Amino acid sequence: MAWGRSAALGVLAGTGGAVAMTVAEKLEQRITGRPDSYVPARTLERLLGLDHVRGRRARRRNLAMHVSQASLLGALRGVMAGAGLRGPWSSLLFFAVRLTNDQTFENATGVGAPPWTWPRDELVVDLVHKAVYAFATGAVADALANRWGPGPGQLHAQRLPGRRPDVGPLPRE
Repeated sequence: MAWGRSAALGVLAGTGGAVAMTVAEKLEQRITGRPDSYVPARTLERLLGLDHVRGRRARRRNLAMHVSQASLLGALRGVMAGAGLRGPWSSLLFFAVRLTNDQTFENATGVGAPPWTWPRDELVVDLVHKAVYAFATGAVADALANRWGPGPGQLHAQRLPGRRPDVGPLPRE
């Protein structure tokens, strides 16, 4: 599958992952009573040098950061799926990418702190929500990529299992 098409389909998958994560967050908040987090909005404000806002404007900024990060990162997951990195293992790898992305921006802007310093309950909630995102994005990206057949990595694995640098994928017919 072409890189551009894989990335574009990944953007769609990432948007779907953002929806799944948002639904999971709202469900969790109803159960736990946890208020909304405005860390994404504050991070966006610091990245763009914007004044701090509250209320409806903060919610819009939160949503903008939430969806834009999820969609753009989805492009990577789409490329992974196009290359043949599909399934739960690939989504687990992508989970680490999502966490790394968030933590890099939040810590670089001074909005966040390293996760190992967080209270355990906050850490668990964040990890669960990011896992929902990563696996939902992966499921959509994989389903879209499967429409075009196996990726090069899958062809290589089918030809001769294991890590073998001297065996390439079968040529496409």
